[in-house]
Amino acid sequence: MGALDRDGFCIVPNVLGDVQIARLIDVLDAASITRSRRGEDFFGARNLLAIPEIRALAHAPQILDLVQPILGSGAKAVRGIFFDKTQGANWPVAWHQDLTLAVGERRDIPGWTNWSVKGGVHHVQPPVCVLQKMLTLRIMLDDCGPDNGPLRVLPGSHALGRLTREQITDLRASTQEQECLGEAGDVLVMRPLLLHASSAANNPHHRRVIHLEYAAADDKELGVE
Repeated sequence: MGALDRDGFCIVPNVLGDVQIARLIDVLDAASITRSRRGEDFFGARNLLAIPEIRALAHAPQILDLVQPILGSGAKAVRGIFFDKTQGANWPVAWHQDLTLAVGERRDIPGWTNWSVKGGVHHVQPPVCVLQKMLTLRIMLDDCGPDNGPLRVLPGSHALGRLTREQITDLRASTQEQECLGEAGDVLVMRPLLLHASSAANNPHHRRVIHLEYAAADDKELGVE
């Protein structure tokens, strides 16, 4: 994946089929998980790896085929999150890097900071060297076009380490952003340090995404959510 090294992201088409997608939507609708809601709209959830079907998806051959060539054969899923963008939950997300990880337990390790508990799981900001060895897969369960608030990224920003607000502002002024458009079943592969954002949708409808984070086997400090 040369584009991943160069740009910090790439989109792999047709990883999941229609039957798999429909099954995953049913699983998410029925799962006993803590949901983020606005009115009747279910727009997010944490701890997806506690759902057996999602955990199986995270280790399915067609998913690991995207992860293992980059992180090695021992790569493991360490966090799963669900996102949606609906008419009742349609807001912009500011430019940011994914700096926080889910871990199995709290340990006082130098360089691991900003501990918190979200959904009953310990979260922490690790050193940049740990984030640089991680990979995120965003599995699209719906088509995502330009009117549905797609993810926007700044190509190449993943290679610049942890960025300050001033650096983010400068990069936005000097780098052409790119929209990550795709169809249901496509997978966006990205580095956590890639700068990304999204706008409110002009024509909001479901934009369901299963977000899976992977760590290399040699990151012993990371537990599984």
